[in-house]
Amino acid sequence: MSVKQHVLSVLVKHKGNSVSGAKLAQELSISRNAVWKAIKILQGEGYAITAVPNKGYCLSEDNDILSGESITPYLAENLKHLNLEVHKSVTSTNTLLKEAAAGGASEGTVLIAEEQTGGRGRMGRNFYSPAKTGIYMSILLRPKLTADDALFITTSAAVAVARAIEKTTGYDAKIKWVNDIYCNGKKVCGILTEAGVDFEGGGLEYCIVGIGLNVARPLDDFPAELKDIAAGIFETGKYSSELRSKLIAEILNQFWNYYSEFSEKAFLEEYRKRSLLIGREIHVVTGDKLLNATAMDIDENARLIVKLPDGEIKALSSGEVSVRPPNHCRIDGQKAH
Repeated sequence: MSVKQHVLSVLVKHKGNSVSGAKLAQELSISRNAVWKAIKILQGEGYAITAVPNKGYCLSEDNDILSGESITPYLAENLKHLNLEVHKSVTSTNTLLKEAAAGGASEGTVLIAEEQTGGRGRMGRNFYSPAKTGIYMSILLRPKLTADDALFITTSAAVAVARAIEKTTGYDAKIKWVNDIYCNGKKVCGILTEAGVDFEGGGLEYCIVGIGLNVARPLDDFPAELKDIAAGIFETGKYSSELRSKLIAEILNQFWNYYSEFSEKAFLEEYRKRSLLIGREIHVVTGDKLLNATAMDIDENARLIVKLPDGEIKALSSGEVSVRPPNHCRIDGQKAH
């Protein structure tokens, strides 16, 4: 850990309170001049740090810049070892982490960005990723799974995100098969899972779980084509400065609980219970076909079971599903019970 990171870690721990330069220097075994230089670098990076005469340095309680130091305190003890890499702006966290995976990066590397300039969703779509109001993160896994089991990674991640939203914000979160999270009747999160396949062994060489979560409505609002589809959990500026850090940590806590006992598939029943689709009339796009269907269930292989108008039952492992958000999903500001 660099001097800058050490200083930031202490300031985060005492957020809203002043810490003297002498105390920082003594605690970190560095000179006061080194402390001053680190403070200047942090201020240049946008951290709201004030120097109070005779008191020291204070990190503002309103500071909302993501960092490993702001996230780690909320991680479970057994996850403190995760390698959190936080960047101000990247093209795509999934793209960069795939490159790192191919270069030998270890499982547990988590790439987080304040902004993505080329964020990607399913079906080659762009994922709108403005600064300051969202969470854009990718997790590197090296699971001992076959390619057929990759769907369970997405399924468990969806449940982890939904649980983290509810635990951290108190709002209900539902899941639209296979990878979208809804709050207040609109999409707030998408998950893109990509894998590298070991063709000789038949298993996965690595798996990247990409999560894009709209914590708040963007400062300039969503693009016109997304306004009726996407939303933030909160309105702009209506959440605490620590919320994004807490959410990231809680997503990792929840996900790793499932991943550590993956064969148990403990997430599957909750995935069903949170479904927006079961019992509803839906449209399914598979390849170049558009199917009208009724969503019946989600089976033990995380496939969507649908009934076609002619009575035929199909099990879908992939496809694009559209459905009008159900009225019972709308919470209109009400907290989860």
